[in-house]
Amino acid sequence: MRDFLAITGPTTSGKTQLSIAVAEALDGEIICMDSRQVYRGMDIGTDKVSLEHRNRVPHHGLDLRDPDEFYSAGQFGRDARGYIEEISGRGHVPLLVGGTGFFLRSLTHPIFKQPDIDAARLQALRAFMAKRPRAELERWVGALDSGRAEFAREGGPQRLGRTIEVALLTGRALSWWHSQGTLDQEPLEGLIIVLDKDREELDRRIDARVTRMAAEGLVEEVKGLLEKGYGPEDPGMSGTGYREVAAYLGGDMTLEEALDRMRSQTRQYARRQLTWFRHQLPEDAIHVDTSRPLDAQVSEVAAAWRLED
Repeated sequence: MRDFLAITGPTTSGKTQLSIAVAEALDGEIICMDSRQVYRGMDIGTDKVSLEHRNRVPHHGLDLRDPDEFYSAGQFGRDARGYIEEISGRGHVPLLVGGTGFFLRSLTHPIFKQPDIDAARLQALRAFMAKRPRAELERWVGALDSGRAEFAREGGPQRLGRTIEVALLTGRALSWWHSQGTLDQEPLEGLIIVLDKDREELDRRIDARVTRMAAEGLVEEVKGLLEKGYGPEDPGMSGTGYREVAAYLGGDMTLEEALDRMRSQTRQYARRQLTWFRHQLPEDAIHVDTSRPLDAQVSEVAAAWRLED
């Protein structure tokens, strides 16, 4: 028996629709596996699961942090293990849903045990880094942990900051901890479902999603967050959509330019997800063709899980 069922795939591939139906078929509870939906007040730009869906199926892992707070893959791994234990204890199926591959990997390939770091020094360092330009943080990462530099740059301010703080406050590079550190937990085993969708269809769905977000009030959502004092360099606000709309509100581009950039950045993100899934997921991951009717997809996933039972 595996520890959990996971449904993953690139953005707009249909994870939410399928997961709700699978959860209802298997008496499951959903654990959010999305690095942006953990943030409070960020609903439209993250395409957060609706209240209607949350009323149909219990959800865990949403709205855990404010936009200026960090939430790492390691923290997700610790939280998700608690959810999995609780859900299994109720006799229900733990169903992880989302496209953040590093969150999934934190369960199947646990990271190192967190080294002791003085909380006051960490807070002071983070406050200092928050005032530094991104280019300067990238230079620091290159000097402190060159092997991780490209990966950290791709992850934005949160990953850059994490790389710097671990190196400075522990005396060893983050890449060293990943390769040499003691594992935080024992690995869990999951049945992993990957949704396959035609790339042209993915692009059409991405374009339509951005248009829908704008119509549903994305600009107003970002404006409200900025008025509360959050900024584009905060961990939550660094995601696609929030940066572009903040730039529009700051007068750096037109709204249409901001939306076009959102579409382009989201398509690039989907390509990176596909590459990650291709190289990082286990060989026994089950690929589901999302061009088939929903009930056929649900039947395939449910049958595969019941074989594990």
